[in-house]
Amino acid sequence: MKRINKKLNPWTSDDEKEHFPSNIEWWCTEAFFKTKKDKKIWNLKAVLTEWCEGSSIGSFIITTIFDQTKNKSYNYHKRDEKNKLKTDSDNFDVSFEKSFMKGLFPDYSMIFKDNKNDIKIDMKQEAISIPHWIAQDITDGWLPLGSGSYRYGFIPKTKITGTMAIKDKKYDIEGIGYIEHVWGNFEYDKIFVGIKNIPKTLKVYTKLIGWRIHELKPRIPESITFGSENNPFGYDWVWAILDNGWTVFFGNIMFWLMDGPSMGTLIISKDDETYQEYADVQFHYNHTEYAKNFDFIYPTDLTITARKGEEKFSLRFKMTCETKEYIARFPDSKYWTGFVIVESPGEVDGYYSDGKTKIKLSGICKIEPQRQVSIMGHNMLKLDFLKPPKGFGITINFDSHYFKKRLFTRIQFLPNPKMKFKINKINNTKIKREK
Repeated sequence: MKRINKKLNPWTSDDEKEHFPSNIEWWCTEAFFKTKKDKKIWNLKAVLTEWCEGSSIGSFIITTIFDQTKNKSYNYHKRDEKNKLKTDSDNFDVSFEKSFMKGLFPDYSMIFKDNKNDIKIDMKQEAISIPHWIAQDITDGWLPLGSGSYRYGFIPKTKITGTMAIKDKKYDIEGIGYIEHVWGNFEYDKIFVGIKNIPKTLKVYTKLIGWRIHELKPRIPESITFGSENNPFGYDWVWAILDNGWTVFFGNIMFWLMDGPSMGTLIISKDDETYQEYADVQFHYNHTEYAKNFDFIYPTDLTITARKGEEKFSLRFKMTCETKEYIARFPDSKYWTGFVIVESPGEVDGYYSDGKTKIKLSGICKIEPQRQVSIMGHNMLKLDFLKPPKGFGITINFDSHYFKKRLFTRIQFLPNPKMKFKINKINNTKIKREK
């Protein structure tokens, strides 16, 4: 393993530690590892989060462990509605009960204790990649959400060593991981979070919009789809390690789109030191599933296509385990039922082209659709365009669980003018209610 160049690190020790009283702040790690003794394959996600919303202060821990060999998962979630995380004011050292994350780039120590399933993971993570901020060269890592903003940084590749104890059995583990740190002044169930945040947020919006306009090549799509579940408070998140060593980060902010241009970014590193961000990204859901507990759908199989100059990436991400849904309910909200994170490990394949040569790609990935669920439930509008030289027209499909109607309209102007219209009622039994 090559020695990492610490001089390229954009993170300071102040970046890594706590930023209280931010509205929300979290530290997360993802990992793929093997238990040496039985050669089983596992996937871990662990998150330590705290919030400060006026007089409301609290924290929680979430761990999800997938036994990929048996297609089984273990989930642990505990909240403290009165206290933030225990932290060190001078260093990155955060803890919830007996679980903690601490360290300084490139070396980190972590322990995650799942009291529900009697699992304890004790591991070291050594960074192989240089840290990166999303939109690092555009906004210095700041992203907007409503009237607020947040900073989002990650390390896409780490070396993992340690142990995992399950009940009375202990296993040595080794694998590869990911670390992220996010903080800012925003709230998932509110667009407006205060006047004082607006000037900074407007600057972030302006820089990102300017970058996207400069990078995008306008094109008329064959079709475009909108959905109520893909509102701006949710996003699709993918982390991947390719077999050739490249790392992939995809974060898609929705703006109600369910098929078409991505409002997020694809970030690729081919050498663990430099990163290339793609703004010209198209996404397509190859397969979706209906959520177990709420009235919305989410992707389990998606393809993204990104272009920059002569370069092109086409990557297909597919979940390979039964999904796990984490739910945060909003009982006092007038517009939202709750926030849901759906996750599963998966596989990725595709290709990269530099305009001259084409390289096949494959690897492993973690897929996490995150949705803020509207009280209106699942509603979807799909527009298909008939374009010259084939003709000129539009087909409209509208499904609404809120209005309990399904509408189909086809209007063709060329070559032979015609129109078709149909409307059906959606049976109540087909609409899934909150459990």
